[in-house]
Amino acid sequence: MGKGDTLEIAPTPSAYRSVMEEYGYEMGKVIGNGSYGTVYEAYYTKQKVMVAVKIISKKKASEDYLNKFLPREIQVMKVLRHKYLINFYQAIETTSRVYIILELAQGGDVLEWIQRDLKLENLLLDKRENVKISDFGFAKMVPSNQRMHSSPSYRQMNCFTHLSQTYCGSFAYACPEILLGLPYNPFLSDTWSMGVILYTLVVARLPFDDTNLKKLLKETQKEVTFPSNYSISQECKNLVLQTLCQATKRATILDIIKDPWVLKFQPEQPTHEIRLLEAMCQPPSTPNRHQSLEINT
Repeated sequence: MGKGDTLEIAPTPSAYRSVMEEYGYEMGKVIGNGSYGTVYEAYYTKQKVMVAVKIISKKKASEDYLNKFLPREIQVMKVLRHKYLINFYQAIETTSRVYIILELAQGGDVLEWIQRDLKLENLLLDKRENVKISDFGFAKMVPSNQRMHSSPSYRQMNCFTHLSQTYCGSFAYACPEILLGLPYNPFLSDTWSMGVILYTLVVARLPFDDTNLKKLLKETQKEVTFPSNYSISQECKNLVLQTLCQATKRATILDIIKDPWVLKFQPEQPTHEIRLLEAMCQPPSTPNRHQSLEINT
């Protein structure tokens, strides 16, 4: 979690403090607030490191969140380990609250590095200004092709055919399918959001106006434009255009990781990641625009 806008410097409630002290955490200041709880900075005395503690109130949270999305979030965070993801350390549950202990991103969030009114709070910065992704509240586990050899029907559940129907996220970052309330491919909705973030990083404003849903829907159906007073490479523009388009033509995560503009910034070829994504993103046998991504054996 990041040290973004400090919303308050109130004393830590004694109920929080006593539970956390029992586990070896010295609570510090508030560094964020959400719908169901608060994020605090804390010092873990056993390891002598600073951490973030996300405290979720069971009284404030909806039943759907507590029974469905929160367990999913914890399950996903437990198995994710990557240098560009916020690390999960521990979850503690009491009768009235859930405490989630996470890596503290001491550089704050990317929001602060662009302009104050953009929603990029889930991209955090460590003390060396490396980007770390946080907040897996709506993440879920999807079986990969490699685990599905027994049933032919299950073999089709991959990044081309799996559909979701949980309509979540901010309008400004949501793909047209979500805005229309249609079943959507979550892998492709994520690449749309990546396109919104990339556009915002290079242009310093969101590509679409989300103040009016009808206008937003109309804008997302058209090709995004770039301001003429910004010097943006054609390679970068091409990548944005490939992500901010209709789902049938939209770039997959495999397309993105193999994109020339993306590869230009990699210290080395991401061979391992490409191999894993190729295994996961093999399309069904029916020919389509991604047929060339199949692994040749």
